[in-house]
Amino acid sequence: MTEPAEAARGFWKTVFTKPVMSWALYDLANTIFSMNIVSLYLALWVLDMGGTDATWGYANSLAMLLVFVSAPILGALSDQAGRRLPFLKLCTVACVICTAALGVGGLWVTLGFFVVANYFFQASLIFYDATLSVVSTPKTKGVVGGFGVGIGYLGSFIGVVTGLVLLDRIGHVGIFRVTALLFAFFAIPIFIYVKETGVHTKVRLTLKTAGKALRQVKDTLRHLPRYRGLGRFLLGRVFYTDAANTVIIFLGIYTQEEAGFDTTGTQLLMLAAIVSAVLGGLILGSVVDRIGPKRTLNFVLGLWTVALVGAVAIPVFGLPVATFWAVACVAGVALGGTWTADRPYMLILAPPGRLGEFYGLYSMVGRFAAIIGPAMFALVSHTLGWGRPAAMGSLLAWILIAWVILRKVTDEERDWGPEDLLPPEVAG
Repeated sequence: MTEPAEAARGFWKTVFTKPVMSWALYDLANTIFSMNIVSLYLALWVLDMGGTDATWGYANSLAMLLVFVSAPILGALSDQAGRRLPFLKLCTVACVICTAALGVGGLWVTLGFFVVANYFFQASLIFYDATLSVVSTPKTKGVVGGFGVGIGYLGSFIGVVTGLVLLDRIGHVGIFRVTALLFAFFAIPIFIYVKETGVHTKVRLTLKTAGKALRQVKDTLRHLPRYRGLGRFLLGRVFYTDAANTVIIFLGIYTQEEAGFDTTGTQLLMLAAIVSAVLGGLILGSVVDRIGPKRTLNFVLGLWTVALVGAVAIPVFGLPVATFWAVACVAGVALGGTWTADRPYMLILAPPGRLGEFYGLYSMVGRFAAIIGPAMFALVSHTLGWGRPAAMGSLLAWILIAWVILRKVTDEERDWGPEDLLPPEVAG
């Protein structure tokens, strides 16, 4: 058997099991929510109901602020319990119920349900990501994790196609109900087929638990200056993920309100962006292996610059609507490339013995960016009254700041000492 055939056989043998397939289906489930509620249909419904960019942006920022503040405590509680699935189930049920309630009681009641639904959606990712170790081994973690990402993109397709087929028949509120149903349906297998082992203990949310979680964050920050380039990388990540997260949240609104697309055109354009993101991740993954994550990330930041300049130029200069197809595709490639480049970059910069600790900080940086990005867009677009093109253009400043910060961060392999190769509790 040839080497590629053997590799393909090994891949399917790894992923084609009930636990792995069930785990990956949860990625599909939550991506349907992300596409339909966070990126597309609810955002457009908010505008139809008299809401503004500020309404939508500040609601997203509020949900992310709540997650940012509580994430260390939630992680500490799951560590204390020795299991993640009960917390994942609670978050999933709460998110599904609040998603099904969207559209009830008008705009402001719906936004309240959205903040709660988005909070539990984001919180669920804390526990879901941690269950990767349950369905994989150290040797298969990359394969299984990548498989989940791929299945997740399929969830984006399902979400948009659901709208293409059903939106005219059942309306936006009907799509919210269907989204809740699809989330629940595809989430069920993980709770049936994924089994956690080990010691399970009861958890108690106390001031001691919260204090311990916050001390862990403080201890991680205290060790940050020891590692060359890591602090600068995480700071730069705040700015470029700020731009990426904000584009995700406002792309549907911008496409319809500024680029001049109708609802069907917006849906098709989102599909094109998803395909581009998949291709971007696949192609730029091999580029990372050839030229390194630093140069690849610089290229990605260049793509973001091109996409944002194009997005601003189309409404400002009255360029043809068809031009936005190119903008969406470039943005899609940039989005897929962003995560493809910055994860291996982090692997080079963080000491092997503290990967879990610093990846927690890496995640917190992303959540912090998701707070300030939507709020800034809303501030520029609506509160200051400068309009959406100006708000989209302001994201260029974040990309430029990120590039300046990251200029001196190399991706040369670090020469780690013995104390950096082992976990702190082992290294002493």
